[in-house]
Amino acid sequence: MRAASITAPGSITVVDHDAPRAAGDLVVVRVLVAPLCTESKDRRAGRLGTDLGHEAAGVVVDAGTSQLVAVGQRVVVMPQFACGACWVCRQGDHIHCPNQRDVLTESGSAHGTGTIAQYVLKPDWLLLPVPDDIPLEHAAMACCGFGPTFTAHHRLRTSALDIVAVSGSGPVGLGAVAQSVLRGARTVVVEAHPFRAALARELGADTVIDPMLGSVAEELRNVDGRGPDAGIETSGAPGAAGALVAGIRPLGRVGIVAWTEAVQLPNLVPLGVEIHGCWHWNHQVHLEEMWRTIRRAHDAIDLIITHRFALEDIAVAMDLQDTGACGKVLVHPFGADEVTA
Repeated sequence: MRAASITAPGSITVVDHDAPRAAGDLVVVRVLVAPLCTESKDRRAGRLGTDLGHEAAGVVVDAGTSQLVAVGQRVVVMPQFACGACWVCRQGDHIHCPNQRDVLTESGSAHGTGTIAQYVLKPDWLLLPVPDDIPLEHAAMACCGFGPTFTAHHRLRTSALDIVAVSGSGPVGLGAVAQSVLRGARTVVVEAHPFRAALARELGADTVIDPMLGSVAEELRNVDGRGPDAGIETSGAPGAAGALVAGIRPLGRVGIVAWTEAVQLPNLVPLGVEIHGCWHWNHQVHLEEMWRTIRRAHDAIDLIITHRFALEDIAVAMDLQDTGACGKVLVHPFGADEVTA
């Protein structure tokens, strides 16, 4: 199979690997849509890797002995390789599982854990069958496009009664904006990049604050005379989480989605602010709600997905990501025609 590989600092190419083999409940999926996430940061940082990516949607080609999925079924591939047996997995929060499986050793495969490739290997319970009425590209938003901020909105209990601030309108932040608008909330976005700021407005953001022009915390506190009711930090920019917390109204709620080395916050005691770390979503509890959200967000998703590339053009795709002039970028490992076939 063909697969993306970071072979040297700053360099990514497509190489040939042996395709993975199914074994027991480990299923092989033919990847038709591979949304890009943070892999371009790995390229910039010089972190070498031969199994890249953690988001995908495709078709089951070898179901092993699975009783949950069948050959030919369209599925979304959830990230990681959770055990499925610990208390975290049993309650549906598999993303926090401390007992990750070594699926390559279990299956005797050399590769197959990355999704920016033509095939991926995954435990069957981490494959979500896609309803017939949902396009595969839209279904793929159930990964990082919507997943982390879906949980943030849940934990923050956002509604039409709220003003919601979204810090950053990159591929994850745009999902937060779209879901905020769907929930009827007045939405304020903090974003410096002109392309992404414009896209946030097109999705329905009422206000966009440019963090390069002044104090974000002060600008947020001026919203409605007291500050937003809730905020979601998706940018990972230095100081962004602290500025968001400082700008939220007293007794407000904040969800932090972005991965950073450390998060510095102001004194929470006088603010009374709730803080939630939000990584992914619980598909065992909220699956049908996620599908309803994706259906309702049909037009928004079409705006969020701004570019599509063939797998062989992965370097060009990441070059675009590095400019910031994009929303969600998709890779088609078997070409665009296969996605709609």
